[in-house]
Amino acid sequence: MIKFFRKFRQNLLLEGKTGKYFKYAIGEIILVVIGILIALQINNANENRKSAKQENLYLNRLLSENNDDIMTFKNNIADLEKGIETIENLSIALNSANSNDEALIVAANDFFGYGSIYPIFSSSTSTFDDLSSTGNLKVIRNSGLRDELVKHYAKHKQVAEWIRIGTEWALPNDAPFTYNNSIMRFEPVSAFLFGEQNSSELADHLRNKKVEYINNAAVHFWINKDAIDKLEKLITDTKGIINLINKELEK
Repeated sequence: MIKFFRKFRQNLLLEGKTGKYFKYAIGEIILVVIGILIALQINNANENRKSAKQENLYLNRLLSENNDDIMTFKNNIADLEKGIETIENLSIALNSANSNDEALIVAANDFFGYGSIYPIFSSSTSTFDDLSSTGNLKVIRNSGLRDELVKHYAKHKQVAEWIRIGTEWALPNDAPFTYNNSIMRFEPVSAFLFGEQNSSELADHLRNKKVEYINNAAVHFWINKDAIDKLEKLITDTKGIINLINKELEK
């Protein structure tokens, strides 16, 4: 085909038809330009389809992870609320003159099992980390959604840091209390290491050390309450992000 056009142009020149030659050459150039533009449009359309497919994949991954986060945060809150319940029960038992030995020891055991556990923070950030580290965040075309995602995952880091600070504040108070009062003797798993124990003596120990136990329980009460507050706010924020992602996927 190329040889045919070249030969055709040569014949025009040989026949002295210069005007027709230039018209033909210009027409050929226009056809080439049109062909290039069409090829570029096809290529751009293919790239746009690839980009849209990649965006859809990322959005669905973000949607799934944020739904998982809500369940994780709710489970964490439920554990913390269980801990707070045991803290309050221990306080009631220690402050009541009518608490029998068994009830007091059970309250202490429940506190050691649930109330003295530290809050933890866990969330799914693998997709956002992928978007950030690879520079693919720009694949999400909605700039408003991009900005909200950046702010949302910054809040994850803030909550994790706040919980870490609370834990580090409590540990110096918790460790000496745990050791000095030999609280492992109350734990069913390790109680046998202390030999045969008298329930009345254990209960009397708790009564005599009431202020120390309540002080320790108060530390855990405070960090648990604070963690619950932070997680509840993050759940609200996560629901907002899920709503924005769903709207984008529906477009």
